[in-house]
Amino acid sequence: MDRLFEPLGLDHVVLRVRDQEASRRFYCDLLGATLDHINPKFSLVQLRFGQALIDLLPLDPQAPPLSPETGMDHLCLSIRCDDLGKVADALRARGVAVEGEVVERRGAFGQGPSIYIRDLDGYRVELKPR
Repeated sequence: MDRLFEPLGLDHVVLRVRDQEASRRFYCDLLGATLDHINPKFSLVQLRFGQALIDLLPLDPQAPPLSPETGMDHLCLSIRCDDLGKVADALRARGVAVEGEVVERRGAFGQGPSIYIRDLDGYRVELKPR
C-alpha cells in the first residue's frame, strides 16, 4: 500500500485547563517549555516544548470534571537528562505529583526509563528521555 505521508513526530497537544496562567507556569517553570504564541481571538496560549507545542485553552467552568477514565490518557514529552530518578525527586520536592518510580517503557524512540506526573488539571504527563 502506498503511504500518503511520512509521520514525523508530535506536532502539538491541546489541553483545556482551569487556569491558563498557572498551567503556563507549570509547563514553563517546572518542565522547561517556553511561551511561543498567544492567540487572543481563541484565548489560546501556545507553549514550545522542543519541536512540539502544548496548547492551553480555557476549560468551560460548566464542563464536567476530568477523570482518568475519560478523554486523553496521557501525553508523553521527550526529554534529555542524566538521571531521571533525580528529576523525579526534584519535581516531588517542588510539589509535583509523581506517580510511582522510574519504570522502563517503550516509546517512539525505543525502550527506556520514564515517569508519570500530573499537571495542575490532573492530566497525566509522561517524561521520557531519548
